[in-house]
Amino acid sequence: MAIETDIEKTVQVSNRSPTLDDVSVLNGEGENPSGDCEFQPPDGGLTAWCQVLSGCLVNMLSWGYPSTFGVYQLYYRDTLKLPEAQISWIGSLQVFLAFATCALSGRLADAGYLKSTIASGSFLVVFGTFMTSLSTEYWQIFLSQGVCTGLGLGIMFMPPLAVINSYFKEKRSYALAISATGTGFGSVIFPAVVQYLIPQVGFPWAVRCSAFVAMTMAILAILLLRPQLRPRKSGPMVEWDAFKEGPYVLYTLGAFVFFWALYFGFFYINAYARNVIHFSTTDSVQLLLITNGMSIPSRPVVGFLADRVLGPINTYIMATMFLGCMIFAWTGVETREGMYIFSVFFGLANGAAQGVFVGSLASLTKDPRKMGTRFGMVCTTVAFATLAGPPTAGAIIDRSGGKYLWAQIWAGLAIVVGSLTIAAARVAATGFKFKVKI
Repeated sequence: MAIETDIEKTVQVSNRSPTLDDVSVLNGEGENPSGDCEFQPPDGGLTAWCQVLSGCLVNMLSWGYPSTFGVYQLYYRDTLKLPEAQISWIGSLQVFLAFATCALSGRLADAGYLKSTIASGSFLVVFGTFMTSLSTEYWQIFLSQGVCTGLGLGIMFMPPLAVINSYFKEKRSYALAISATGTGFGSVIFPAVVQYLIPQVGFPWAVRCSAFVAMTMAILAILLLRPQLRPRKSGPMVEWDAFKEGPYVLYTLGAFVFFWALYFGFFYINAYARNVIHFSTTDSVQLLLITNGMSIPSRPVVGFLADRVLGPINTYIMATMFLGCMIFAWTGVETREGMYIFSVFFGLANGAAQGVFVGSLASLTKDPRKMGTRFGMVCTTVAFATLAGPPTAGAIIDRSGGKYLWAQIWAGLAIVVGSLTIAAARVAATGFKFKVKI
């Protein structure tokens, strides 16, 4: 009877694509040590692409929202009359918490608490945004927009990534890059809502409208999400063995240096346009919208190149190097026309660099059920870089008497060094084999 039962199980599994549950049953185990070596994701289909749409909606919130802090930076400076560095602490804390809580949310995602994690994070985002609309003093804005909203953004970010990673293999980088286009859409929608509604209904109601938009996105994302992997109930929140792997350590270090300077452009491009090129406030915000909008088309392009031509990490190295060069090019922009041209290429470079961030790490993760934990660990590490980055730039600008040159040089150098460190991670993984697709 036992032999017949095993044969029946084997026949049932052979008639369809195996899942991790099947592997566990056949092995008599609750874990699948070899990850996606046995598991074959569908790599397409309506349900799979609905997960990509869900991830796109979550990215609109989790990274589209903080990428628009430049609009708030200008408004708070004009109303609160505070130094640039002090105001930027609000935005940098928001991004820090969005990254720092990824280790927790990533482990919850691996454990199967997907929809409840997104719902909890969404509540904090919407609540924090409503509280921001009621805030009139610095400490109130710091707690509502910086702390509450930042926690919510990080909590809701990881679950869709873990789910998308389980539905795709050959097209994984492309699917994740399309999901990442949500960042571009969100970073256009949210600043536009706030900026163009302020003259009509005032700042408080403009912010409340953005909260309603965020609520709608979150509800749709939860309804679309359909996890398929068996939860990994046991296991640590931090996988310390990952730090024994040279490529993973170098990748984490490179990402840390890269994200230290990444948000400098998002926070200060409109301030630079207004203070140096003498744009009006409205025109300077339009530059931010152009930058964020141009990041949308470059994401699926680099995702396609990562899957079909170059490999995720190779693509990531080139994209980050290109972004660093664009920061250096910013130092020579002195006209209105130059600012518009720069914002277009800067947006393309930003979208390319961020579009393959997740896919490049996924190529180093063999077990798809550990994706949430491993990526969360990287995000928690780079959180400290994002916390220090914008205030560092603001302090450089303040000490330079309002000039942006040295801040631009610092940001460009940091991004180039981060790119070179990621290249070292690639060499550690493959050796000096330049034609290897990884």
